[in-house]
Amino acid sequence: MRAPRTVADTGLGRDLLCDLCARVFLRAGRSRLRDLASTICLPPSVVGDVLKFLRSEQLIELTGHSGLEIEAEYQLTGAGHHFASDAFRRCQYIGPAPVSLAAYCEQVYHHSMRHRTINAPYVRKAFSAMVVDSHVVDQLGAAMNSGRAVLIYGPAGSGKTFLAEHLAALQPGNIPVPYAIAIGGEIIQFFDPLIHEPVDDAGASGLIRANNDERWRWCRRPLVIAGGELTLQTLELQFDPATRYYQAPPHLKANGGVFVVDDLGRQLVSPRDLMNRWIVPLDRSRDYLSLHTGFKFAVPFEMTVMFSTNLKPSDIADEAFLRRFGYKVYLGAMDLASYRRIFEDACRAMGVAFSPEGFDWLIEHRHRREGRQLLACYPRDLVGRVRDFAIYDGGTPHATVEALKRAWTTYFTTTGAPAMVDDASEQGTRIKEAVQ
Repeated sequence: MRAPRTVADTGLGRDLLCDLCARVFLRAGRSRLRDLASTICLPPSVVGDVLKFLRSEQLIELTGHSGLEIEAEYQLTGAGHHFASDAFRRCQYIGPAPVSLAAYCEQVYHHSMRHRTINAPYVRKAFSAMVVDSHVVDQLGAAMNSGRAVLIYGPAGSGKTFLAEHLAALQPGNIPVPYAIAIGGEIIQFFDPLIHEPVDDAGASGLIRANNDERWRWCRRPLVIAGGELTLQTLELQFDPATRYYQAPPHLKANGGVFVVDDLGRQLVSPRDLMNRWIVPLDRSRDYLSLHTGFKFAVPFEMTVMFSTNLKPSDIADEAFLRRFGYKVYLGAMDLASYRRIFEDACRAMGVAFSPEGFDWLIEHRHRREGRQLLACYPRDLVGRVRDFAIYDGGTPHATVEALKRAWTTYFTTTGAPAMVDDASEQGTRIKEAVQ
């Protein structure tokens, strides 16, 4: 995006920019034009126009001038202090100037995954170093191209969240993320360093940095994971009555990437209520949010939504409701060869010596006798305990029979087999036969 050259080019009203500059002056005391432009991420030419207006209204005054306009220093007048204090009471946001809602929507739609596809060779290559059933990889790869919601179900520990995280990394390209969005005279803080991972000068399209709109950060496509803490309220704009500005909800921050609802059915809100909230967004690729003033507006819903659960789909919703999920992918136990490969990989990663005798004992005397499925989470957890005890004892970590006995005892609290998600599933039956 090209940097704006005039106040009109910003897509914002002059009043909003005046308030923002006044709050900066109120906090800083005095500021040079160059520093103010850097703080609010707008070109000096635009900031200079705003300062000229503030000066014409006798709200700021010149305190120092080196001959260069960009080095001119300003401070608030007496009337300016009252003006800035009123602006601060209305909203305490200080930072990069927001972008308009129209500009945000345009960028989201322009960089939507609907305009890009991923193919089988690309996906298979990305997962070649991981132990994942090829049929599952192909199903999820196709689902990523569909633009539809995906339900991944299976027993706890089968790697559902792990897969969702790696699928997010498969999405090609980077996207522009605004620091903030202005809607109806209100400011919504958008950029989240816990979610948005900046990339240096990505998407500059050959323009020098000075020509780019610094109100945006180029970032990798985001991955947002919401678990049991998810409620209907967290899917709305979060207004802080103290600071008087908003935080964007998690699914809005996920635009252009992947939004994972982990452990569906474990939230305080029922799966049916959650799905009812998203019927329109999933069907029409847009959501509706409201300001505390009552002003309602549409925003893009351009992301891959994945629901992960260890419950039976029939326990979550009826068949008619489940049809709203574009793809339903079962992720169950592993075959013996895959399980051993994960175990050996975990040993290498943690510096633990692999023992064939110890592994054979683990399969025969623990998994088989106790009816434990070969789930992807077990090897790393067990090998981690072998390493922990070795560090504690001051010895060399080695996955022997004795070491694995000790690890197993501290890992499981019962000896019964865990509940299956789908006892009749073909994949589950194959795994049992492989172990036995």
